[in-house]
Amino acid sequence: MTSAVDPKVPHTTTDVLIVGAGPVGLALAVQLRRNGVEVLVVDRRTERAPYAKAIGVSPRTLEVFDSMGVVRDVIDASITMRGQQIRLGEGPPQTLEFVLPDAVPYRAIGLPQYATERILSEALAAHGGAVTRGVEVTGFDDRDDSVTATLDGPHGRSTVSARYLAGCDGAHSLVRKTIGAAFEGDAFPEEYMLADVEVDWNLPGGYGLRAMHRTDGTIDDILVAIPLPHSSPGHKRYRISMLVPDELATRPAEGEVAHGLEGGRAPELHHVQAVLDRMAPEPTTASNMRWSSVFRISHRLVDRYSRGRVFLAGDAAHIHPPTGAQGMNTGIQDACNLAWKLALAVRGRAADGLLDTYHLERHPVGEEVVGRTVRNAREGIGADEPDLSVVALREAQLLIAYPDSPITEGAAGRAPDARGLVQACSPVPVRAHDLLRHTAHTLFLWASTADEAMRQELLARRVGERYGDLVRCYVITAAADADASGIVFLDGAGEFAGVYDTRPGSGHVVRPDGYLGAVLDPITFEAIAKHLSRTLA
Repeated sequence: MTSAVDPKVPHTTTDVLIVGAGPVGLALAVQLRRNGVEVLVVDRRTERAPYAKAIGVSPRTLEVFDSMGVVRDVIDASITMRGQQIRLGEGPPQTLEFVLPDAVPYRAIGLPQYATERILSEALAAHGGAVTRGVEVTGFDDRDDSVTATLDGPHGRSTVSARYLAGCDGAHSLVRKTIGAAFEGDAFPEEYMLADVEVDWNLPGGYGLRAMHRTDGTIDDILVAIPLPHSSPGHKRYRISMLVPDELATRPAEGEVAHGLEGGRAPELHHVQAVLDRMAPEPTTASNMRWSSVFRISHRLVDRYSRGRVFLAGDAAHIHPPTGAQGMNTGIQDACNLAWKLALAVRGRAADGLLDTYHLERHPVGEEVVGRTVRNAREGIGADEPDLSVVALREAQLLIAYPDSPITEGAAGRAPDARGLVQACSPVPVRAHDLLRHTAHTLFLWASTADEAMRQELLARRVGERYGDLVRCYVITAAADADASGIVFLDGAGEFAGVYDTRPGSGHVVRPDGYLGAVLDPITFEAIAKHLSRTLA
């Protein structure tokens, strides 16, 4: 599907056209606006959907939200996810605690998707952006220097030319279909129903429930309850998923991806109550149903995350079972990876091939997530990993790394946090992640002594003169008598030296998305410039 510019049709221009205003499209838009990039966000829905579809927000996504400046609003509206009770058959439930190392600054939370979208929409507005609703992209033409799209909305047809287009338009993505990307995979034969209800059971707050019944080794009944922020005293609100009864079964359209909310009859409260009567660990009554739907699950992965000037993110690129709350979080981190690269490209500061690394880095992540969630849906979370600490870190999305990326050098994984960094100007300690709340690369320079700290500070000044606002530099030192410059921090708790495995005169480059780009030992201006030439023109 392509579109040509008609001189009689209203026409606008923008830097990036974002199709879809779910959490992924909104996160991408906020990140781009923080970089000063002009965006046009369109969504065919006239208002935000009221569904609590994606609920779990992972610790890694909270770190992303921290860097974006929205984490306080997100946490204020949430409930902490403490663990899950697992019940098989008639026996008592087994409790799985969500335990992470103290060095990880956040724990998983539960937040309805409509609340996530509201907070991100408000953040977008604060950065001068907005969502244009009731507007649908019906086709586009990807050219050498721009993408021209046709939009249909309440005021008729218009066109827009953008330097880049991002398809964040979900499992049934028109953007993906238009660029001809393959979306291989399969569908689960089971059909499910979702409901957002209150229950009066006595399960501990912040714990989910997964109850299953097997007949001849096959699971034939299931109840999954994920806690939501409470809405009334004495009641607990959950998003509950169950197998659908025959009377509500639907049939997907021929040739369509069978994933997400389906049409047809929506479950009523008595359908939910019937499952609770069979599967709940104690007698309970459901009430105050906010919404319900029938849904299907597929697992598919796109063959390319980008083609020309068009990029795919979120469900447009990968769909899979909701086990472990990986979907929305993976999509938001797609957006985080793409945003800083697009921003540099729009500013004319991206190194050759930088945009190609979006697919190179994120496609393997999508492949791992799709495979793992399918296994988890069939066998249970962590069935393939005996070390529960590894399971916890993996489900928290803290083990994602890009060791094979052409822009990674001697480093992999997210930049770890470290507490107890102090400056002469303030007795209040800060965290390493506090120094990442900006849109540039970050350079951490380690100094073991006061003299070394002075040399590192001079190096930082030289880097600043060369790269301006594209790189922020900080000197972290073990020397209490180091210079009191505003970029020098004392590693007061000793955590930075440990988690960053520092050496005298070494340094770490942290990318704008919070992942390590390079470990340089020894660090010199020439070594820094050589590494940054991989990302910066």
